Amino acid sequence: MYIQNLIIFKLKSLYHIFNELSLDLNFEIIFLDNEKFLNEKIKSFENYVIISNIKYPNISNQFILLNTPVNIFKLVEKINIQFLKLQFNNQSELKIKNYTIDLNSREMFINHTKLKLTEKEIKTIAYLYKLNKPVSVNELQKNVWSYQYDTETHTVETHIYRLRKKILKTFSDNEFIVSKINGYQIR
Repeated sequence: MYIQNLIIFKLKSLYHIFNELSLDLNFEIIFLDNEKFLNEKIKSFENYVIISNIKYPNISNQFILLNTPVNIFKLVEKINIQFLKLQFNNQSELKIKNYTIDLNSREMFINHTKLKLTEKEIKTIAYLYKLNKPVSVNELQKNVWSYQYDTETHTVETHIYRLRKKILKTFSDNEFIVSKINGYQIR
């Protein structure tokens, strides 16, 4: 299950209010008042939003509460929107090896080097990554290109050849997609 963690930082009274409402909320509520503990805690979470009244540099997923008093229902709504944004962003990226693949902009990058990809290239990479095993040409034809098994085409091989060539040229990596006896694999 996708646990949403609401970290209330240095706002003790707000924590008490949320703690009283905790049975009606769809997130875990945590209070912290030490920045060192905050940094340690967020390392263990994938999905969190931090509420504070000050913007802290080098800490992501913050919701700054500036104007008080605030309607608690509107605040809960804003927190839920923050979690939805976070979930959308997390679903928009793939982390494969040292690469980040932005599914929305269709870009693959590492450090400051990026490569623009086509929609089929993105679908191919995502499919290979998701299965994490060698995938046959027939399976790629069916599930990425929506071709029938009996269609005589070299589309998959051609696309993967070109994709590997692009990755090699941009990142000097000829091991991103490897050919196996029984198909292609990202390792």
